[in-house]
Amino acid sequence: MVNVVDLMTLEPADRHPHGLSDADFDALFTTGQPVIFAHHSYPSLIHRLTYRRNNHANIHVHGFIEEGTTTTPFDMTVVNRLDRYHLCEAVIDHVDGLAQRAAHVRQTLHDKLAAHRRYVDEHGDDMPEIRNWRWPRAGAPQQDSGN
Repeated sequence: MVNVVDLMTLEPADRHPHGLSDADFDALFTTGQPVIFAHHSYPSLIHRLTYRRNNHANIHVHGFIEEGTTTTPFDMTVVNRLDRYHLCEAVIDHVDGLAQRAAHVRQTLHDKLAAHRRYVDEHGDDMPEIRNWRWPRAGAPQQDSGN
């Protein structure tokens, strides 16, 4: 997991003062493994910033694709495929050998998305397990929220 706070670090060091060297970029994002990149803007921006990098072909960006209308907060992530379920599906789809081993997980994710759609259509709100989810306190026992 890499949290990119400054998008300009994706640029090469010779193109932007905040840019990463090729070696540093490769150390973070690998030179041959899939990278699932979630970005709350247009995916093309990330592709433009990384197109000269070694692993560009393996960078799969999920971002704003102008889908949906006024809806629930979580549903906006779902219709733009930026939610936790679509991101997990992307990992299953892009990591070699995982599609067959995790077919049951992918089906569970698909079922969660279907349940989400039915709930939002019926209630006009996010499911309670989404709406009421909170980051657990450090050291507190984790509760299964069904996610």
